[in-house]
Amino acid sequence: MMAKKSDIQYYGTGRRKTSTARVYVTSGKGKITVNGKDVNEYMPFPTLVMDLKQPLVLTGTEEKYDVTVDVKGGGFTGQAGAIRLGIARALLEAGCDRSTLKVAGLLARDSRKKERKKYGLKAARRAPQFSKR
Repeated sequence: MMAKKSDIQYYGTGRRKTSTARVYVTSGKGKITVNGKDVNEYMPFPTLVMDLKQPLVLTGTEEKYDVTVDVKGGGFTGQAGAIRLGIARALLEAGCDRSTLKVAGLLARDSRKKERKKYGLKAARRAPQFSKR
């Protein structure tokens, strides 16, 4: 049996902080589902939703693809960043223009994570207050 054009699905993995997102892009009408919920229901802030839609808006494929996401770990900001990278990578697989995504910085993984606390300090770099006497 031959797969129909609508059955084709593109995959991209995104990571940010401690979040990992598995993103599946299929042809559709622009519906974004995150962990079984609508994206506006799942993400508490509209700015995060706008941020994760950025690759779709930039390539002009907002109404062309449906996006299904399985995301784990981290908070909302890390998850939104992971989803954004996953969508960008999946769109590359779908045949979108690489230079458009590259110039906007959507293909680079943001590797910043929380620095661990060191012994003798109050936080990662915060030292105890110095007392002369």
